[in-house]
Amino acid sequence: QVQLVESGGGLVDPGGSLRLSCVASGGIFSAYTMGWYRQAPGKQRELVATITSGGSTNIANSVKGRFTISRDNAKSTVYLQMDSLKPEDTAVYYCNGKYYTSTYWGKGTLVTVSS
Repeated sequence: QVQLVESGGGLVDPGGSLRLSCVASGGIFSAYTMGWYRQAPGKQRELVATITSGGSTNIANSVKGRFTISRDNAKSTVYLQMDSLKPEDTAVYYCNGKYYTSTYWGKGTLVTVSS
C-alpha cells in the first residue's frame, strides 16, 4: 500500500515563498509519475504540476514561472517550490502518485496566502 504524506503548508504573505514536500512509502517511488494538485474552496481540484520518472515536468499555466516541481528518488520525496505567491494560490495542495492504472493521493496540506 502506497502512502503519501505532504508537509510544508502554512500562512504566507503575498509575494512570499513556500516549499511543499511529499514523502512516499510502500512503493517503488522512482517508477511513479508524481504530481501536485490543489483545490480552493468552492472549486474543483486542479492540476498544478507533474514530474515523470524520467524527470520531465508539466506545469499549469496559472503557476508557470512561479512554481517548480522536483523529486529526490533517494529520499522518495517530491517537492513543490512556490514563489511569488498570490492570494489566488490559496488552496489545499494534494500530492499524487501514478503508476500504470494505480493512483494514490495524500491527505493534503493547506496553503493560505494572505496579509
